[in-house]
Amino acid sequence: MEEVDGDPPLMVVPGADPSARQLCFAWGPAEMLVCETLFGRRGGSPSRGGPGAVPRPRPRPRGAEPGVCCLVGVEDGRQSSSCVFVVRKDQDIYIQTLRKLFNESHGIFVGLQRSEEELAGKSRKTQLVQVSKNYRSVIRACMEDMHQAAISARDPALQSQYSTQVSILSAMELIWNLCEILFVEAAAAGPLLLRLLDWVRLHVCDVDNMVREVLSSENPSKHELFWNVVDVFVLQGRMDEARHLLSKEASANPTSMNMYRILDDLMKKMPMPSLGNTQTLTEMELKWQHWHEECQRYLQDGTFASNSHMESICKILLGDEDAILEKKELMTTWYHFLVTRLLYSRPTVKPMELRFYAQSSMDLFLGGESSPEPLDTILMAAFEFEMHQVIKECSIALSNWWFVAHLTDLLDHCKLLQSHNLYFGSNMREFLLLEYASGLFSHHSLWQLGVDYFDHCPEYGRVYLELHIERIPLNTEQKALKVLRICEQRQMHEQVRSICKIMAMKALRNNRLGSALSWSIRAKDAAFATLISDRFLKDYCERGCFSDLDLIDNLGPSMLLSDRLTFLGKYREFHRLYGEKRFSEAARLLLMLMTAHIAPCSFWMTLLTDALPLLEQKEVIFSAEQTYELMRCLEDLTARKSDEQKLQGDDVETTKVEMLRLALARNLARVIVKEGTLEGS
Repeated sequence: MEEVDGDPPLMVVPGADPSARQLCFAWGPAEMLVCETLFGRRGGSPSRGGPGAVPRPRPRPRGAEPGVCCLVGVEDGRQSSSCVFVVRKDQDIYIQTLRKLFNESHGIFVGLQRSEEELAGKSRKTQLVQVSKNYRSVIRACMEDMHQAAISARDPALQSQYSTQVSILSAMELIWNLCEILFVEAAAAGPLLLRLLDWVRLHVCDVDNMVREVLSSENPSKHELFWNVVDVFVLQGRMDEARHLLSKEASANPTSMNMYRILDDLMKKMPMPSLGNTQTLTEMELKWQHWHEECQRYLQDGTFASNSHMESICKILLGDEDAILEKKELMTTWYHFLVTRLLYSRPTVKPMELRFYAQSSMDLFLGGESSPEPLDTILMAAFEFEMHQVIKECSIALSNWWFVAHLTDLLDHCKLLQSHNLYFGSNMREFLLLEYASGLFSHHSLWQLGVDYFDHCPEYGRVYLELHIERIPLNTEQKALKVLRICEQRQMHEQVRSICKIMAMKALRNNRLGSALSWSIRAKDAAFATLISDRFLKDYCERGCFSDLDLIDNLGPSMLLSDRLTFLGKYREFHRLYGEKRFSEAARLLLMLMTAHIAPCSFWMTLLTDALPLLEQKEVIFSAEQTYELMRCLEDLTARKSDEQKLQGDDVETTKVEMLRLALARNLARVIVKEGTLEGS
């Protein structure tokens, strides 16, 4: 049965007062709008302004938080202010210094999805371990940048924010590294301890400053922290460095030379697991047992009784828990204590035994003085090989979805999460990737990364992409083209049409007819193309020339989208033919536009007027049959106009009609004479 989580923590919205007024909210893809209403907290009726008293925006007052829009309403005859708050669920997306984390990890993620799936065995495992290390290197690089930003920040609040992020990134790398050792690499007994030692040395850095201070002093063996540094090296299994420091102590105190040589020999001979297959676990355990007995013998003989520091080190080598716990302040964490304890008492620990040692180590180290932190709970779940619990606890503790989404994806590629499906549909990997990508889509530029994450969610990824991509603000044509290209590559035809319609409408509102026509053609929207074509024709009637000639001249097959667009393209072709003095072709095209009823009736007078120069040419252009067709069109037009607009009152229209009739009659006479002459000859 699915485990039920506790109640979510309360979120306080600064500036909102729910005790005084009711709040309303609206969910968005990655954020929520919260606003104060005109309803009192206890009363059920609105203020005197009522539902019709719509608040109007006013400038944000000094001190108001960014993302808060202040409004003014009317209440009891007085002005009352309200606010609209933008509550984001993934604020880390907007931290500039985390951009490297999102951008570079995106490339690693995409590369992992496209990698050769057929790789098996050691090759596949090596590849996945390398991917994990790449993720960790990105986290560390981002952490170093954040640390530098914290140092250079002058604002204390900003410095505190950066320091908090450094702590979070450090914890993320710590958890990821442990998961890499236990789950991705799945280190076996022997090499497991070596990996855990490297893990502790890399992440427990609180003593590094102390080590540097001692080593940089003139006489390290006389430094007050000398033995602390030696103990740190021993606790972390750094035997060569510990022996090097002890040699300085031996040189400074000849009386301790014999003890030093014995302790140095014990440390030198300490058996350690090997990464290769040079020895079996049985051989390792036998060597370690003999070495352990030798250490026990020297301690019982009182060899180090005269030097408490060396005696303490010998007890640590024997795995004495009390002696190790005496150095609690040097280890700082229970998991450091765990690894030290394993190093000196169970160096061949098996992965499945870790849970018992981890729990007892945490209990011993904390000793009931303090309760485990969220980080402790996550690490304990990892040592117990509870992968799903690790992911769940990280989802609760961390401030964004980046970590759990990428870790889960990596574990899924390791075939470790195949059997875990969520009760509401998608598997855990896809659910977390969808949440992370949804957060990216709330950012003005990171949304482009989210597209690839949706692409690699086979069940719901396309649906999420379709829903989110429709909500991207299309502020510029360049951004619209970018979104459009993404949709076209994925055959998202409905979204392509929607984007093109939006951009066409924006262009039309700005009176950019060429751009509007181009977008409507791309959307294959015949009705909108007809509307814009009418605007082109209206603009031509008012100005006497066409705008955006390059577009109209190169419509090509696109002009077949609508009859009006076809007419626009052909009418422009008529003007081009006329300009090139190809009068016969121009006349045939003009007549075709009228007789085929492609031209709108409202434009017939313009077409007939365009025929006047051709009728008045010295050379006869229109044949008798064509002239009769023009006459018929003129009479049809005048008959329709007479019924609709009572032409007798319009002197301009009457003059045009009379001029056309005269020109047509003269042209007909010229044609009859010409054709009769040709027949007689």
